[in-house]
Amino acid sequence: MASATIKPASTGGRHAGGRGRGLILFATVLLLVIGCFNLIDGIAAIIRSHVFAANAQYVFGNLRVWGWVTLILGALLLLAAIGVFLGNQLARWFAVAAVGFDAIAQMFFIPSYPYWSLLIIAVDIVALWALCSYGSGQERGAAWFERRPGKTG
Repeated sequence: MASATIKPASTGGRHAGGRGRGLILFATVLLLVIGCFNLIDGIAAIIRSHVFAANAQYVFGNLRVWGWVTLILGALLLLAAIGVFLGNQLARWFAVAAVGFDAIAQMFFIPSYPYWSLLIIAVDIVALWALCSYGSGQERGAAWFERRPGKTG
């Protein structure tokens, strides 16, 4: 009897089952959610809404300054989400930087709304994981739209 050697099916360097597409979509949705939350949070801080802790002491600046920072980061995150969804590699790394800066900015925003800031930091970390865990440069980009199950080429 001859023994047969079975080679594992090659995916051409791509993740099996389109896992990479799911992570990119997951990261895009998280970026959209974080961006919208930051926009709302920033606007509320700029108009000095009463949802924030009274007489909070900040390392530097005040509630209005951190409102503007949060608002700008929210807009940048929404732009990054669009770029990541379209498969732009530069937008993906821009999103990594923007999410990292957002996590740091939320640490400075803790005195005004502690539990909310900690929740946003946790979501930022999950978004960082989703953005950074997906394969090599050959596996990303606009071509992820073309890699659908059942499509040849």
